[in-house]
Amino acid sequence: MAAKPKTHAEYLASVPPEQRAALEALRKTLRAALPKAEEVISYGIPAFRHSNGALIGFGSATKHCSFFLFDGSTVEAHKTELKAYKTSKGAIQFAPDKPLPAALVRKLVKARVAANDKD
Repeated sequence: MAAKPKTHAEYLASVPPEQRAALEALRKTLRAALPKAEEVISYGIPAFRHSNGALIGFGSATKHCSFFLFDGSTVEAHKTELKAYKTSKGAIQFAPDKPLPAALVRKLVKARVAANDKD
């Protein structure tokens, strides 16, 4: 069994190239949207810690990538904009060759920060 990743870079190095490219682009957008957030590994996936704990994360699976919002209310509030994606209570799945638009990611991050700061 491979060692658990300790950094975002280690995690990304362990995923297939197609997914890695999609997740690296997502990470770049997230870093720009959250310049003061700390990159951490939470629950085995890359995440960003912001004022009140882990705020968002991302990961890969066999056939898709995921953007984890760690909050069901944000997904619910943006369900119309997310109708093209498979969603769960706190996550959005997307195909590596059809990444989430950067503008949508920034909008979701802004919503998560606002919700997180209320807690």
